[in-house]
Amino acid sequence: MLNILLQDTQEGSELLTDGESVEKTISIIELISSGGVAGQVIIALLFLLLVAAIYIYFERIFAIKAASQVDANFMNQIKDHVSNGKIDSAQMLCAQVNSPVSRLIGKGISRIGKPLADINTAIENAGRLEIYGLEKNVSILATISGAAPMIGFLGTVIGMILAIFELANAGGTIEMDVLAGGLYTAMTTTVAGLIVGIVAYMAYNHLVVKTDKVVYQMEANSLEFLDHLNEPT
Repeated sequence: MLNILLQDTQEGSELLTDGESVEKTISIIELISSGGVAGQVIIALLFLLLVAAIYIYFERIFAIKAASQVDANFMNQIKDHVSNGKIDSAQMLCAQVNSPVSRLIGKGISRIGKPLADINTAIENAGRLEIYGLEKNVSILATISGAAPMIGFLGTVIGMILAIFELANAGGTIEMDVLAGGLYTAMTTTVAGLIVGIVAYMAYNHLVVKTDKVVYQMEANSLEFLDHLNEPT
């Protein structure tokens, strides 16, 4: 009897040891491929959205950075040219700088001699065009940030439908292998959708902050230019 107990204990110890020595890992590629065709299609779509979001972010961030670079002495030179009646020199300086601020000031300089209200209107209209150019494709990031989690949720629903379908056809026997494909589809697409949505949302908000700084810069320089024109000679 004692021998039997010792033998059972040894066998249990061997099983425990074997169980502890087995360590199963899975790579991201294997995890995605385990989700089936539906999961792979949704993951591929989310990957394309991620690439588009990253491209738009870096393209816009470089464009906004270039637009915000204005010489600190630019407005002083413009005011000196205007005060001395050198309108052509002021316009040439604006063309050389070629930034949103310089284009606004150049539009105002081209209207010198007309009422101040007309100059202000011309600068405001040019400012709207500049803001539109700065915000180019930024709305796509907002769309991606909202659409990606919904696409991931669509994958979740598809995965649960597949899991329930397999469960219904399992003939009364419930095994994790039967449900694995649908669960993998549900979980991987959810995670991927949230990741893409978070990245796009953060990129969108960062671009909005950067754009607002450039818009403020344009407004400040435009007001400074208009105030200079309104000064008594």
